[in-house]
Amino acid sequence: MVKKANISRKTNSKKATKLVSKKGHNKVKAAHKSVTIDGSFVLMKEKTPFMSRRITMQTVYWAVLLAYILLLSLWILKIQIDTQTILDKLASSLLIK
Repeated sequence: MVKKANISRKTNSKKATKLVSKKGHNKVKAAHKSVTIDGSFVLMKEKTPFMSRRITMQTVYWAVLLAYILLLSLWILKIQIDTQTILDKLASSLLIK
């Protein structure tokens, strides 16, 4: 059986009032509404501080991802250098003839 929370809403509402100044300008003043919901949100303390120097599983995941990305970028750089070297050799052999 699920219990429903008792939520009481208190509202204070007023209609907008129109004030007319001596200069003939119309000013509309908005009414202030306040709504309170009792017991719906509870502030909790953090279990661990935000800036901690612990190594967690998430730290390991990020380190592995960083290493993978760096190795992949170095591999692509090597392929580009090898390709450029081959193209330079082909271009120089065509220019000699």
